[in-house]
Amino acid sequence: MSIHTLETQQTANREELLQKAQEVGELAEQHALQADIDAKLPDVVIEKIKEAGFHKLLRPKAYGGQEVDYYTFGDIIRTIANYSVPASWLTYFAIIHETWPAFLPEQGREELYNSGSLMADVFAPVGKVTDDPDGKGYRISGHWNFCSGVLWCDWIALGAVHKMRDADEPELSLFIVHKKDTEIIENWDAIGLRGTGSNAVKVEDVYVEPSSVFPLSRVVKGATAPDGNYEEDYQIFNVPYLAFFLSGFPQVAIGGLERLVQNFKEKTKGRVRIYNKNSNEKDAGSAQRTLGELTTQLNALKAVAKEYMDKLHYYQENGIRVLEEEEREQLFAMRGYVAKTAAETATRVLITLGGNSLYKDMHTERFVRDLLAVASHPTHLYEDAMVGYGKSILGLDGHPMW
Repeated sequence: MSIHTLETQQTANREELLQKAQEVGELAEQHALQADIDAKLPDVVIEKIKEAGFHKLLRPKAYGGQEVDYYTFGDIIRTIANYSVPASWLTYFAIIHETWPAFLPEQGREELYNSGSLMADVFAPVGKVTDDPDGKGYRISGHWNFCSGVLWCDWIALGAVHKMRDADEPELSLFIVHKKDTEIIENWDAIGLRGTGSNAVKVEDVYVEPSSVFPLSRVVKGATAPDGNYEEDYQIFNVPYLAFFLSGFPQVAIGGLERLVQNFKEKTKGRVRIYNKNSNEKDAGSAQRTLGELTTQLNALKAVAKEYMDKLHYYQENGIRVLEEEEREQLFAMRGYVAKTAAETATRVLITLGGNSLYKDMHTERFVRDLLAVASHPTHLYEDAMVGYGKSILGLDGHPMW
């Protein structure tokens, strides 16, 4: 195979993936108003995501995955967010949730990958775990909010801190349970991201096999598959796991903001200010300046997000799985900066456009609400991110988690 042929195939694959992403986004947008009312996207959108095969993209190749560069990964998420931030959020989670089974023993990963079911998780370490009397497994109980996509998933990984049988001290792990053993509490009534159906999960003394425990703390410290690196070139084994896992959040925010800036441009062209002598808004210096500033802010966020993906490629090429403290916190700060700036810029769009932007069928207010919700996620809270980064620059320990 010639280099030219290989490059052509790679380009065609990227183009095909982005075309599928656009189709998912367009379908989700058609149902956006009803999804806001129902607090969930319709099943047809989730089926479209599965039909596109996005959830399998970054699996190990042995389980049907393919190596997708991080720029394309980000562009899939961003493309969908141009039309629907909730659909983008769920697609992103569908992709990354199928990477943590790769870090399980063979029995666990075989069960999950061969089930054909989507997966969900909640990292929050709020569960209570005890050792089962059988001397092998564990029992977990607890109540977790914010389980995005749980309505369409069969497997759910739930966070808890526990001293594992082979450990010297407690550590954060995700304990994987089947949805049939849980109670789904439909309490998702939030300001934004309503279509994600991010309801609560409750479990009571559910048994978990040792092969169904994702050792998150160990993976953060550089662990791979516990029974041997069965696929040495698997890209997720060769990057810092959380840095990859959290890399899509900036893309979600930027994709939504792109749509808002485009809306602002289109509405400004046709806007007439009836209280300002019926002047055309596009001729106003203030509107022109605002559009210039919005576009520049958007471009700046894209540059930050690209640098983040540049770093992931560098880590992969050099097999870096554990980061120095300042580097780790810099990534946190980059995510926080994008999330906060996107939300603030989105709010400016709504306020500047005025009352007509408040109508739900005009979409502007929905994107603003969604970006506010995106910015509230703990993995990129601006205040925490900047404190952690500043501490690390001074040689101190940064944020204990992110």
